[in-house]
Amino acid sequence: MILKRPSEIEAMAAAAAINRAAMEAVAERIAPGVSTAALNAVAEEVIVAAGGTPAFKGYRGFPATLCTSVNEVVVHGIPNDRPLEDGDIVSVDVGTFYRGYAADQARTFAVGEISDEARRLLSVTERSLYAGIDAARPGARIGDVSAAVQDVVESEGMWVVREFVGHGIGREFHEGPDVPNYGRAGTGPVLRPGTVLAIEPMVTLSRTAVVIQDDGWTAPTETGVLSAHFEHTVAVTEDGPRILTANEARSPVATGGTDGA
Repeated sequence: MILKRPSEIEAMAAAAAINRAAMEAVAERIAPGVSTAALNAVAEEVIVAAGGTPAFKGYRGFPATLCTSVNEVVVHGIPNDRPLEDGDIVSVDVGTFYRGYAADQARTFAVGEISDEARRLLSVTERSLYAGIDAARPGARIGDVSAAVQDVVESEGMWVVREFVGHGIGREFHEGPDVPNYGRAGTGPVLRPGTVLAIEPMVTLSRTAVVIQDDGWTAPTETGVLSAHFEHTVAVTEDGPRILTANEARSPVATGGTDGA
């Protein structure tokens, strides 16, 4: 675990602001008939115009700025020219480097009118993210974050993806420690002020495995059930969790829920 100085957290907040702007620009464009390739172009334009570098593009050979994962795809979907359809859900994951520091964020969006089942999946997944964030306090452990996410998801009869986890983040896009979305409270590394984590629940409607398609990236559920993904970059401070990729740097406790970012 690499602890960050206050000046480094501010540098990460600057990267997060660019990342958030890209996400917000994408959010404005999501609609039936729009392709994920078009969304990718929007995000890249925003990041580059602000002086940032898309963190995903070229990372281990990934070809795009965004991961766009539609319906049953959990993560790492590659943008393409297929138009989104009314009733789809699409996870948008974006990362940015700026002046040597990284930020990471994901949201799952409704495309037009979605089913009640899909809407509930999005709500539960986002709630689980904020439960995990609220647990990320000095003296807590990674297992407290993991258990908080898992408790929300399983109390709603849904399934936490095991194949992918959150991570530390800083000068490297992926740093230690891993942040599973399942686990036992009171276990794992202790969180200290200066810890920065990408907390990112990935949730499916029912228990399923995840498979990797032939492109080496796209990761759908084995059974075809819907999946959602929400993520924030979060700094652990003396005062509690600071959500760097939120509209304002604040604890979810103070806001009473989601920030809309």
